Amino acid sequence: MIGFAARAARQFRDLREHYEDLGRPEAVRGLIAAIEDPSRKIEANPALGLAAPRPYPHLARPDRLWIKAGRYWVTYSTTQPPLIVGVFFETANIPRRI
Repeated sequence: MIGFAARAARQFRDLREHYEDLGRPEAVRGLIAAIEDPSRKIEANPALGLAAPRPYPHLARPDRLWIKAGRYWVTYSTTQPPLIVGVFFETANIPRRI
């Protein structure tokens, strides 16, 4: 699995704790799967991501790509090695959280 920037690790941990506090183990499993799947895809082909999440084309940056994973958007750096820099629930106000 590729590494996480500190902010992305915090976002993942906060989401996981939120689901655990709500007693939603299926949501925790979905969150973990939503990170493992894109991690494998990014490792296999770092260029596969989108320039920005479809609802927010203005978030495109030359050093970042986005991948949809289940109900989450994952953004990662295009550095070598790639690094996950953000994890967002699909209905979150992503521009406000960046």
